[in-house]
Amino acid sequence: MFKEDQMPATPPMPEGESYARWVRGALAVARARDGQAVSLFESSVPEPRELLRQIVLETAEPRFSSYYVSAFGDGNPFVLDMLARRYGVGRDQLLCTTGATGGLSLIYRAYVRAGDHVLIETPGFDLFAHLAEASGAAVEAFRRHGDRFLVDVAEVEAKLRPNTRLVVLSDLHNPSGMATPQPVLRALADLAERRGFLLVVDEVYGDYAPKDRRPAAAAALSPAVVSLSSLTKIYGLGVLRCGWIVGAPAVIERLSRLNGQIEFGISTLSHAVAAHVMANAGSFEEHSRRVVARCRPRFQAWFETMVAEGLMGGELPDDGCICFPSLPGIADSRAFSEWLIARSGVIVAPGEYFGAPGRIRIGFCQEDDRLDAGLAGLEEGLRAYVRAAQPALGG
Repeated sequence: MFKEDQMPATPPMPEGESYARWVRGALAVARARDGQAVSLFESSVPEPRELLRQIVLETAEPRFSSYYVSAFGDGNPFVLDMLARRYGVGRDQLLCTTGATGGLSLIYRAYVRAGDHVLIETPGFDLFAHLAEASGAAVEAFRRHGDRFLVDVAEVEAKLRPNTRLVVLSDLHNPSGMATPQPVLRALADLAERRGFLLVVDEVYGDYAPKDRRPAAAAALSPAVVSLSSLTKIYGLGVLRCGWIVGAPAVIERLSRLNGQIEFGISTLSHAVAAHVMANAGSFEEHSRRVVARCRPRFQAWFETMVAEGLMGGELPDDGCICFPSLPGIADSRAFSEWLIARSGVIVAPGEYFGAPGRIRIGFCQEDDRLDAGLAGLEEGLRAYVRAAQPALGG
């Protein structure tokens, strides 16, 4: 355990370091302390285990249900039908994938070649850039500004090149949870049509926002826009690895051709379970609403105290289960995060992995005792870290 007067020095991140790799290491360090870790880095509601158990039984007992069919082609047909109704599109505008990550990887492989230009939001999910770099693309960032992490469309346009193939962003924004205003998305969609690039919008957090604030998927705005989503963040069902892409028929046809050549991994069983989840969506949506409604006021009260005392800065997003505050006086949030893990087993996501040193991403939808323990450990750690960083009086 670090003492308060032993401030760790963290070297620059090694080439190729990723957030996923950091999380695996952080969990190993936390669990080695006493077998326990408080994971405030989680960015979804907790897995609804009892609901999932019931759905698995419904899928497989006393015999496999009619939803248990091959997903080898474009995906489970029942999942596709339910998604088509949800989005108000034809099945030729949908493609099922192995999670949203599988969908994002497929888009990059279909649209990006070595030497192409890809424009990506910052702060943002590091996988967006890693996939572009793996494709040999030239990667450039456009900044999301202020505590609401707003997109400046003029800035995006100024950074476009003749060989820009993709512009990639998230809505709700990861890591902040902030929404991109609909007029901004429409302007970006219009820009994509005029300049001939594909606008990729990761919407895995989108359904946390109510319909009056987020009336439709971004893909509805233009044939030059695709939306990605999954069951992972809104339902806490990452275990099913069920994601999808929504886009114009020509886009989906191009993706499907490549998918047919390279995809062997979509699970018939997990996507059959996903079909049952979607058929019983009301129960899972109620679970998510109930968890957020319980956790959000507890976190908000704590967060407002931290901001009032100057230990944190920023704003709580209107919806969802994540927050991305700044840490006044702490420039190296990775060093702080690793110190906190060793001290208390509390894990928060360092802003360095999202392109924003001096911030941390906090996931606050936890069971009550874990949330209380995590926030208490984070608060105590912040106070100790800041206190240790201040020069000794008279020293």
